[in-house]
Amino acid sequence: MAGLLAGRSSSSAMFPLTRRTTHRSWICCVFLAMCLTPLPASAKRDSLREVTDENWEEILSGEWMIEFYAPWCPACQQLQPVWKEFADWGEDMGVNIAKVDVTDQPGLSGRFIITSLPTIYHCKDGVFRKYQGARTKDDFLSFVDEQKWQAVEPVSSWLGPSSILMNSMSALFKLSMFIRRCHNYMTEQLGIPVWGSYVIFGLATLFSGLALGLLLVFIADFVFPSRRFSSPDYYQKKQSLQQARLLQQQEDEHEADGEEDDDEEEDEQEDVWRRRRGSPEGRPEPKGHGFSDEALRKRVVGNRDDEDDEEDT
Repeated sequence: MAGLLAGRSSSSAMFPLTRRTTHRSWICCVFLAMCLTPLPASAKRDSLREVTDENWEEILSGEWMIEFYAPWCPACQQLQPVWKEFADWGEDMGVNIAKVDVTDQPGLSGRFIITSLPTIYHCKDGVFRKYQGARTKDDFLSFVDEQKWQAVEPVSSWLGPSSILMNSMSALFKLSMFIRRCHNYMTEQLGIPVWGSYVIFGLATLFSGLALGLLLVFIADFVFPSRRFSSPDYYQKKQSLQQARLLQQQEDEHEADGEEDDDEEEDEQEDVWRRRRGSPEGRPEPKGHGFSDEALRKRVVGNRDDEDDEEDT
Protein backbone atom coordinates (compact mmCIF):
# COMPACT_ATOMS: atom_id res chain seq x y z
CA MET A 1 0.00 0.00 0.00
CA ALA A 2 2.77 2.35 0.80
CA GLY A 3 4.38 1.67 -2.58
CA LEU A 4 1.09 2.26 -4.34
CA LEU A 5 0.57 5.57 -2.63
CA ALA A 6 4.11 6.60 -3.44
CA GLY A 7 3.55 5.76 -7.13
CA ARG A 8 0.39 7.80 -7.25
CA SER A 9 2.04 10.78 -5.63
CA SER A 10 4.92 10.66 -8.05
CA SER A 11 2.57 10.45 -11.05
CA SER A 12 0.44 13.34 -9.80
CA ALA A 13 3.58 15.43 -9.42
CA MET A 14 4.68 14.72 -12.96
CA PHE A 15 1.38 15.75 -14.60
CA PRO A 16 1.49 19.38 -13.37
CA LEU A 17 5.08 19.67 -14.59
CA THR A 18 4.16 18.54 -18.09
CA ARG A 19 1.19 20.89 -18.16
CA ARG A 20 3.36 23.83 -17.12
CA THR A 21 5.98 23.10 -19.74
CA THR A 22 3.34 22.79 -22.46
CA HIS A 23 1.76 26.11 -21.46
CA ARG A 24 5.13 27.85 -21.48
CA SER A 25 5.99 26.42 -24.89
CA TRP A 26 2.72 27.77 -26.33
CA ILE A 27 3.42 31.23 -24.91
CA CYS A 28 6.91 31.21 -26.44
CA CYS A 29 5.56 30.21 -29.84
CA VAL A 30 2.96 32.98 -29.85
CA PHE A 31 5.53 35.56 -28.80
CA LEU A 32 7.96 34.48 -31.52
CA ALA A 33 5.21 34.57 -34.12
CA MET A 34 4.27 38.09 -33.10
CA CYS A 35 7.88 39.25 -33.23
CA LEU A 36 8.71 37.64 -36.56
CA THR A 37 5.53 38.56 -38.40
CA PRO A 38 6.01 41.81 -40.45
CA LEU A 39 3.49 44.64 -40.08
CA PRO A 40 2.83 45.88 -43.62
CA ALA A 41 -0.90 45.91 -43.07
CA SER A 42 -0.77 48.65 -40.44
CA ALA A 43 1.60 50.67 -42.60
CA LYS A 44 -0.78 50.35 -45.53
CA ARG A 45 -3.70 51.55 -43.49
CA ASP A 46 -1.81 54.63 -42.33
CA SER A 47 -0.21 55.39 -45.72
CA LEU A 48 -3.47 56.73 -47.22
CA ARG A 49 -4.53 59.85 -45.34
CA GLU A 50 -7.99 61.40 -45.06
CA VAL A 51 -8.37 65.15 -45.65
CA THR A 52 -11.35 66.95 -44.11
CA ASP A 53 -12.61 70.51 -43.66
CA GLU A 54 -10.89 70.63 -40.28
CA ASN A 55 -7.36 69.52 -41.28
CA TRP A 56 -7.16 70.61 -44.93
CA GLU A 57 -4.61 73.33 -44.15
CA GLU A 58 -2.01 70.60 -43.57
CA ILE A 59 -1.73 70.13 -47.34
CA LEU A 60 -0.36 73.68 -47.71
CA SER A 61 3.07 72.46 -46.57
CA GLY A 62 5.04 69.63 -48.16
CA GLU A 63 4.21 67.60 -51.25
CA TRP A 64 0.82 65.96 -51.66
CA MET A 65 -1.23 63.94 -54.11
CA ILE A 66 -4.93 64.26 -53.33
CA GLU A 67 -7.83 62.34 -54.83
CA PHE A 68 -11.41 63.68 -54.72
CA TYR A 69 -13.90 60.85 -54.99
CA ALA A 70 -17.42 59.74 -54.12
CA PRO A 71 -18.42 56.25 -52.97
CA TRP A 72 -21.23 56.03 -55.55
CA CYS A 73 -18.95 56.94 -58.50
CA PRO A 74 -18.03 53.87 -60.65
CA ALA A 75 -14.81 55.45 -61.94
CA CYS A 76 -13.79 56.25 -58.37
CA GLN A 77 -14.44 52.65 -57.33
CA GLN A 78 -12.15 51.41 -60.12
CA LEU A 79 -9.41 53.84 -59.08
CA GLN A 80 -9.42 52.95 -55.35
CA PRO A 81 -7.19 49.81 -55.56
CA VAL A 82 -4.65 51.63 -57.74
CA TRP A 83 -4.66 54.63 -55.43
CA LYS A 84 -4.04 52.41 -52.40
CA GLU A 85 -1.07 50.74 -54.11
CA PHE A 86 0.27 54.16 -54.99
CA ALA A 87 -0.15 55.24 -51.36
CA ASP A 88 2.15 52.38 -50.26
CA TRP A 89 5.00 54.10 -52.13
CA GLY A 90 4.28 57.53 -50.70
CA GLU A 91 6.48 57.19 -47.62
CA ASP A 92 9.45 55.99 -49.67
CA MET A 93 9.11 58.89 -52.09
CA GLY A 94 8.46 61.52 -49.43
CA VAL A 95 4.98 62.31 -50.76
CA ASN A 96 1.75 62.39 -48.77
CA ILE A 97 -1.05 60.48 -50.49
CA ALA A 98 -4.54 61.54 -49.44
CA LYS A 99 -8.19 61.26 -50.43
CA VAL A 100 -11.28 63.41 -49.94
CA ASP A 101 -14.87 62.13 -49.87
CA VAL A 102 -16.86 64.97 -51.44
CA THR A 103 -20.15 63.64 -50.04
CA ASP A 104 -18.87 64.09 -46.47
CA GLN A 105 -16.74 67.20 -47.13
CA PRO A 106 -18.83 69.63 -49.23
CA GLY A 107 -16.65 72.55 -48.14
CA LEU A 108 -13.59 71.06 -49.83
CA SER A 109 -15.63 70.26 -52.91
CA GLY A 110 -16.49 73.95 -53.26
CA ARG A 111 -13.02 75.10 -52.26
CA PHE A 112 -11.40 73.12 -55.13
CA ILE A 113 -14.36 73.52 -57.57
CA ILE A 114 -14.79 69.78 -58.15
CA THR A 115 -16.88 69.37 -61.31
CA SER A 116 -15.93 65.78 -62.24
CA LEU A 117 -15.02 62.63 -60.35
CA PRO A 118 -12.43 61.42 -59.67
CA THR A 119 -10.28 64.56 -59.62
CA ILE A 120 -6.61 64.46 -58.61
CA TYR A 121 -4.52 67.43 -57.47
CA HIS A 122 -0.79 67.72 -56.88
CA CYS A 123 0.31 70.20 -54.25
CA LYS A 124 3.83 71.40 -53.57
CA ASP A 125 4.24 73.96 -50.75
CA GLY A 126 0.78 75.43 -51.28
CA VAL A 127 0.95 75.52 -55.11
CA PHE A 128 -1.75 73.36 -56.67
CA ARG A 129 -1.74 71.65 -60.06
CA LYS A 130 -4.44 69.48 -61.55
CA TYR A 131 -3.35 66.02 -62.67
CA GLN A 132 -4.49 65.20 -66.21
CA GLY A 133 -2.47 62.05 -67.01
CA ALA A 134 -3.24 58.35 -67.05
CA ARG A 135 -4.54 56.79 -63.86
CA THR A 136 -2.15 53.92 -63.25
CA LYS A 137 0.31 53.36 -60.43
CA ASP A 138 3.34 53.69 -62.72
CA ASP A 139 2.05 56.97 -64.16
CA PHE A 140 1.50 58.35 -60.68
CA LEU A 141 4.99 57.29 -59.61
CA SER A 142 6.67 58.80 -62.67
CA PHE A 143 4.65 62.02 -62.29
CA VAL A 144 6.07 62.49 -58.80
CA ASP A 145 9.52 60.88 -59.15
CA GLU A 146 10.42 62.56 -62.46
CA GLN A 147 8.77 65.83 -61.37
CA LYS A 148 6.51 65.98 -64.38
CA TRP A 149 4.27 68.26 -62.37
CA GLN A 150 6.60 71.15 -63.19
CA ALA A 151 5.31 71.13 -66.78
CA VAL A 152 1.73 71.62 -65.59
CA GLU A 153 0.45 75.17 -65.19
CA PRO A 154 -0.42 75.88 -61.54
CA VAL A 155 -3.80 77.05 -60.38
CA SER A 156 -4.18 80.83 -60.20
CA SER A 157 -3.87 82.44 -56.80
CA TRP A 158 -7.38 83.87 -57.24
CA LEU A 159 -8.72 80.31 -57.56
CA GLY A 160 -6.47 78.78 -54.92
CA PRO A 161 -8.17 76.98 -52.03
CA SER A 162 -6.96 79.56 -49.50
CA SER A 163 -8.16 82.63 -51.45
CA ILE A 164 -11.11 84.78 -50.38
CA LEU A 165 -13.16 83.66 -53.38
CA MET A 166 -12.70 79.97 -52.60
CA ASN A 167 -13.44 80.55 -48.93
CA SER A 168 -16.76 82.06 -50.00
CA MET A 169 -17.42 79.12 -52.31
CA SER A 170 -16.68 76.71 -49.48
CA ALA A 171 -19.12 78.50 -47.18
CA LEU A 172 -21.76 78.46 -49.94
CA PHE A 173 -21.36 74.70 -50.45
CA LYS A 174 -21.59 74.11 -46.70
CA LEU A 175 -24.75 76.20 -46.56
CA SER A 176 -26.29 74.24 -49.43
CA MET A 177 -25.52 70.96 -47.69
CA PHE A 178 -27.00 72.30 -44.45
CA ILE A 179 -30.20 73.34 -46.26
CA ARG A 180 -30.42 69.92 -47.87
CA ARG A 181 -30.12 68.19 -44.51
CA CYS A 182 -32.77 70.46 -43.02
CA HIS A 183 -35.05 69.71 -45.96
CA ASN A 184 -34.58 65.97 -45.51
CA TYR A 185 -35.19 66.27 -41.78
CA MET A 186 -38.42 68.22 -42.23
CA THR A 187 -39.79 65.96 -44.95
CA GLU A 188 -38.68 62.60 -43.53
CA GLN A 189 -38.66 63.08 -39.76
CA LEU A 190 -41.33 65.75 -39.22
CA GLY A 191 -43.62 64.70 -42.06
CA ILE A 192 -43.85 68.18 -43.64
CA PRO A 193 -44.77 68.05 -47.36
CA VAL A 194 -42.19 69.07 -49.90
CA TRP A 195 -44.04 72.24 -50.91
CA GLY A 196 -44.28 73.21 -47.22
CA SER A 197 -40.52 72.88 -46.87
CA TYR A 198 -40.02 75.10 -49.93
CA VAL A 199 -42.36 77.73 -48.47
CA ILE A 200 -40.47 77.73 -45.18
CA PHE A 201 -37.12 78.16 -46.92
CA GLY A 202 -38.55 80.91 -49.15
CA LEU A 203 -39.84 82.91 -46.19
CA ALA A 204 -36.60 82.38 -44.30
CA THR A 205 -34.62 83.62 -47.31
CA LEU A 206 -36.87 86.69 -47.67
CA PHE A 207 -36.64 87.76 -44.03
CA SER A 208 -32.92 87.04 -43.82
CA GLY A 209 -32.36 89.18 -46.93
CA LEU A 210 -34.34 92.06 -45.45
CA ALA A 211 -32.46 91.83 -42.17
CA LEU A 212 -29.12 91.70 -43.96
CA GLY A 213 -30.05 94.73 -46.10
CA LEU A 214 -31.01 96.78 -43.04
CA LEU A 215 -27.81 95.76 -41.31
CA LEU A 216 -25.72 96.82 -44.30
CA VAL A 217 -27.54 100.17 -44.47
CA PHE A 218 -26.87 100.83 -40.79
CA ILE A 219 -23.22 99.87 -41.16
CA ALA A 220 -22.84 102.11 -44.22
CA ASP A 221 -24.44 105.07 -42.42
CA PHE A 222 -22.21 104.52 -39.41
CA VAL A 223 -18.95 104.05 -41.33
CA PHE A 224 -19.63 106.54 -44.14
CA PRO A 225 -22.03 109.18 -42.78
CA SER A 226 -23.51 111.70 -45.19
CA ARG A 227 -21.55 114.95 -45.40
CA ARG A 228 -24.72 116.97 -45.69
CA PHE A 229 -26.16 115.76 -42.41
CA SER A 230 -22.83 115.59 -40.62
CA SER A 231 -21.94 119.22 -41.38
CA PRO A 232 -22.28 121.50 -38.29
CA ASP A 233 -23.82 124.31 -40.41
CA TYR A 234 -26.42 122.04 -41.98
CA TYR A 235 -29.25 122.86 -39.54
CA GLN A 236 -28.47 126.60 -39.61
CA LYS A 237 -28.60 126.59 -43.39
CA LYS A 238 -31.80 124.61 -43.31
CA GLN A 239 -33.41 127.10 -40.91
CA SER A 240 -32.31 130.09 -43.00
CA LEU A 241 -33.71 128.45 -46.14
CA GLN A 242 -37.03 127.87 -44.42
CA GLN A 243 -37.17 131.50 -43.33
CA ALA A 244 -36.37 132.68 -46.83
CA ARG A 245 -39.15 130.49 -48.21
CA LEU A 246 -41.62 131.93 -45.71
CA LEU A 247 -40.65 135.49 -46.64
CA GLN A 248 -41.00 134.68 -50.33
CA GLN A 249 -44.44 133.22 -49.74
CA GLN A 250 -45.52 136.35 -47.83
CA GLU A 251 -44.27 138.60 -50.62
CA ASP A 252 -46.13 136.52 -53.18
CA GLU A 253 -49.30 136.80 -51.12
CA HIS A 254 -48.93 140.61 -50.87
CA GLU A 255 -48.38 140.88 -54.61
CA ALA A 256 -51.42 138.73 -55.25
CA ASP A 257 -53.50 140.96 -52.94
CA GLY A 258 -52.24 144.09 -54.73
CA GLU A 259 -53.15 142.64 -58.11
CA GLU A 260 -56.64 141.84 -56.88
CA ASP A 261 -57.05 145.43 -55.62
CA ASP A 262 -55.90 146.83 -58.95
CA ASP A 263 -58.35 144.58 -60.76
CA GLU A 264 -61.18 145.76 -58.52
CA GLU A 265 -60.27 149.44 -59.13
CA GLU A 266 -60.16 148.88 -62.88
CA ASP A 267 -63.55 147.19 -62.77
CA GLU A 268 -65.01 150.09 -60.80
CA GLN A 269 -63.59 152.65 -63.27
CA GLU A 270 -64.92 150.67 -66.18
CA ASP A 271 -68.39 150.59 -64.61
CA VAL A 272 -68.28 154.35 -64.06
CA TRP A 273 -67.23 154.95 -67.65
CA ARG A 274 -69.99 152.71 -68.89
CA ARG A 275 -72.54 154.64 -66.86
CA ARG A 276 -71.24 157.97 -68.12
CA ARG A 277 -70.94 157.08 -71.80
CA GLY A 278 -74.75 156.82 -72.13
CA SER A 279 -75.07 160.58 -73.09
CA PRO A 280 -72.69 163.29 -74.30
CA GLU A 281 -73.09 165.20 -71.07
CA GLY A 282 -72.22 162.15 -69.03
CA ARG A 283 -75.77 161.73 -67.77
CA PRO A 284 -77.36 158.31 -67.79
CA GLU A 285 -79.85 157.87 -70.57
CA PRO A 286 -83.44 157.22 -69.75
CA LYS A 287 -84.75 153.73 -69.71
CA GLY A 288 -85.97 152.47 -73.04
CA HIS A 289 -83.75 154.87 -75.06
CA GLY A 290 -80.38 153.18 -74.63
CA PHE A 291 -78.10 152.55 -77.59
CA SER A 292 -75.95 149.60 -78.37
CA ASP A 293 -72.16 149.87 -78.26
CA GLU A 294 -71.80 149.97 -82.05
CA ALA A 295 -74.44 152.72 -82.43
CA LEU A 296 -72.82 154.68 -79.64
CA ARG A 297 -69.42 154.45 -81.29
CA LYS A 298 -70.82 155.58 -84.67
CA ARG A 299 -72.53 158.49 -82.97
CA VAL A 300 -69.35 159.61 -81.24
CA VAL A 301 -67.30 159.26 -84.44
CA GLY A 302 -69.93 161.23 -86.41
CA ASN A 303 -69.90 164.05 -83.88
CA ARG A 304 -66.12 164.25 -84.09
CA ASP A 305 -66.20 164.39 -87.90
CA ASP A 306 -68.75 167.26 -87.78
CA GLU A 307 -66.57 169.17 -85.38
CA ASP A 308 -63.54 168.71 -87.67
CA ASP A 309 -65.51 170.00 -90.70
CA GLU A 310 -66.66 173.11 -88.81
CA GLU A 311 -63.12 173.89 -87.78
CA ASP A 312 -61.95 173.58 -91.40
CA THR A 313 -64.58 176.05 -92.61
